[in-house]
Amino acid sequence: MTIFRHVPKLLAAIGVAFALAGCGVNNIPTKDQAVKAAWANVQGTYQRRSDLIPNLVATVQGFAAQEKSVLIAVTEARANATRVNIDASSITDPAAFERFRQAQDQLSGVLGRLMMITEKYPDLKSNQNFLALQSQLEGTENRIEIARRDYNAAVQDYNTELVTIPGSLWAATFYRTYKQATPFAASAAAQTAPVVSFPGTTSTAPAPAPEAAQPGTP
Repeated sequence: MTIFRHVPKLLAAIGVAFALAGCGVNNIPTKDQAVKAAWANVQGTYQRRSDLIPNLVATVQGFAAQEKSVLIAVTEARANATRVNIDASSITDPAAFERFRQAQDQLSGVLGRLMMITEKYPDLKSNQNFLALQSQLEGTENRIEIARRDYNAAVQDYNTELVTIPGSLWAATFYRTYKQATPFAASAAAQTAPVVSFPGTTSTAPAPAPEAAQPGTP
């Protein structure tokens, strides 16, 4: 019968498919999807922070309306961070990625200023709504750190696949449109300044090392 004449070709095609799979031909798209999933988690955590800010600003304003410049700075930084957004297809564009990172870092900086001024307002520090928002913001900052770390791990795995054998062979043949993803890099400020601290927490910045004694000094 005619159908049986196609069986050897079908079996050969299946054999080739299994052989290719065993050689890692599917690794690049699989790791690419892992990067995009990790990026979605990063965006979700940043969105969570953004959603908290209006209520936080309104609560602080109720007790510290005179801190107008800081309140305006937070609102403007949030608006800017919301405008500068990139989807999963843009994480291979270093320039777009850098604009996103800078906007989020700017928001982190003004949020730190906002939280620090609350030290001057005891009534605000004891307000239950503020305390709840502060706790949620602290938890969100931790989630952002974890999400960025997981994203960077996925990016490293994916980028390594693109430049090492056999992945580089598949990248040069089947996956020419796939580009390296951009990892998060610590900003210059993050490398030289303490992280954002919240009222009631202690700084984790290391104490300066004592100077070595000069010869002949007691």
